Amino acid sequence: MANEERQEPGSSPDLDAAMQEAVAAVEAVERKRASRKTSAAAEDEDSWEENAVDGDGEADGGDGGDGEVERLRQEVVSLKDMSLRTLADFDNYRKRVERERQVQQRYALMDPLREFLPVIDNLERALGAQANLEDLRVGIDMVHRQMLDLLGRFGAKPVAAEGEPFDPNVHDAVSRVEDDEAKVPMVREEHQKGYMLHERLLRPAMVTVAMPPAPPTEAAEPEAEPED
Repeated sequence: MANEERQEPGSSPDLDAAMQEAVAAVEAVERKRASRKTSAAAEDEDSWEENAVDGDGEADGGDGGDGEVERLRQEVVSLKDMSLRTLADFDNYRKRVERERQVQQRYALMDPLREFLPVIDNLERALGAQANLEDLRVGIDMVHRQMLDLLGRFGAKPVAAEGEPFDPNVHDAVSRVEDDEAKVPMVREEHQKGYMLHERLLRPAMVTVAMPPAPPTEAAEPEAEPED
């Protein structure tokens, strides 16, 4: 804290309010002590007058009360200064912690992004290579596997979709088809993969859902023709 710049009182609303509360508390202590001193002086006034008067008519040690008041005043000043210093140190600490939090939040993705750089390198090599279509396909497949492995290292995994029962929590139905063999809504086709990050959904899978056939409706009985 010694290296932090001291803040002047009133540098912020929170600090100003806290300082006012500290000063009020110190002044309350001062008033309480002064009240006790006054009460004690009133109770012992007769005894002091009889026993503490010298030949000149002045109270023996009559400045003792003033000395006690001065001592209390010095104590109050010291407490006020200590309170202001403590509040200034705390305000500096709070500001430093906030700066560190902002820096950490700003650069929180440095490690994940550093891990993705080799994937970009491989893509750039594939784009710059003079290769036939099959070699390009092999290179793209390698980059794809590298990307999935990297996602897995960070806790991301694909959402099970095609052939699975439809789950609106992780599947986003973009179309529906009727299937006579379906007993419950099932994912017929996956259009875009979904991903989970640990136990939370990162992105739902876009799917086509096979729906069971609707139950047949009973035909309405024909109304009887009126007799002539």
